[in-house]
Amino acid sequence: MADEYKEYVTFHVTDRNGTNVEMAVVDEFDFEKKHYVVGAVVKDDEIDETGLYIYESIVKGDDFIVQQIKRPFDYNRIANAYMEMSDEEEE
Repeated sequence: MADEYKEYVTFHVTDRNGTNVEMAVVDEFDFEKKHYVVGAVVKDDEIDETGLYIYESIVKGDDFIVQQIKRPFDYNRIANAYMEMSDEEEE
């Protein structure tokens, strides 16, 4: 079943050029008392996992909003923590 269909939760962000981009949540994690989602760009109903992006996630009822992590230092620290968590899960 290599062609198995998987449904993703999606959200939209605005890129640097002002374009609306649909993202799929491919993972979620908690770090330092905050919740984060890992998103991949949706292109033509396919998930492009060549680039993954991390956003802070704020749950509001049954929905959530994402916020960009603005400071590069914070983004790098959070991304490194995510990579360490992912490596631990693979072992």
